[in-house]
Amino acid sequence: MNDKTEADEADRALKQKHRAMWASGDYPALASELVNDLGAILVEASGIRPKQRVLDVAAGAGNAAIPAAMMGAQVIASDLTPELFDAGRHQAADRGVELEWQEADAEALPFGDGEFDVVMSCLGVMFAPHHQAGADEIVRVCKPGGTIGLLSWTPDGFIGKMFATMKPFAPPPPPGAQPPPLWGSEDHVRELLRDRVTDFHAEKRTLAIHSFHQPEDFVRYFKSHYGPTISVYKFIGEDQEKTKSLDTALTELADSFGDAHGDSAWQMEWEYLLVTAKKAKP
Repeated sequence: MNDKTEADEADRALKQKHRAMWASGDYPALASELVNDLGAILVEASGIRPKQRVLDVAAGAGNAAIPAAMMGAQVIASDLTPELFDAGRHQAADRGVELEWQEADAEALPFGDGEFDVVMSCLGVMFAPHHQAGADEIVRVCKPGGTIGLLSWTPDGFIGKMFATMKPFAPPPPPGAQPPPLWGSEDHVRELLRDRVTDFHAEKRTLAIHSFHQPEDFVRYFKSHYGPTISVYKFIGEDQEKTKSLDTALTELADSFGDAHGDSAWQMEWEYLLVTAKKAKP
């Protein structure tokens, strides 16, 4: 077996692990209950209009793809984990829109060069392990002059800190893999896209989360709904000491990001980076 064959097999195994991770728990419910507004925010920032061809990369259950279809665009929702599509189809039907759902690896998209007017990703491509490969594919399938829209958790925001908190309890990352929240760094995204884009705009914003009454509620919810968190606890297995330590670390982190405003319930602020750019014309 030569080096390329070994690398290809390792990559396939890694992607299968990623697919299984996102199929665990209930990400469609989490996206609907916690981050539903972010898809529409990305669609608006990307200026999506009727009849445009739009690709949502790592679309999950269509958190951004469905709002794009509601704007009258011709949308393909692509994702490595097709197990998420059924929930998306039901949501699209409830909203009276149709779109195409296609299994696809964000690092090797099965579409032609310059095929789409808008290529976007809402909390999606950031989880592909090889950032440059994902960025290259997004640029490749976008037509010259077309729009690229990206929404990602930041390294210093709550979700970025959550991944940093879980890292000591997780298995070592595969060679060449980069931390997902790096996509929430403006400098990192600029480096990935380089001079292949113009009109680059980046803005940090926060999403208010009101769904949890106490920090412990957040921990319980993510342990049952969020694939990356589930996979870390699965890796720990029956080690009760590590499980308790991670429970405590996540609870303390959530508490540090939560706050009570007057008579209102305890809430959290989750920071994200919103990026839009135009693919440079030849």
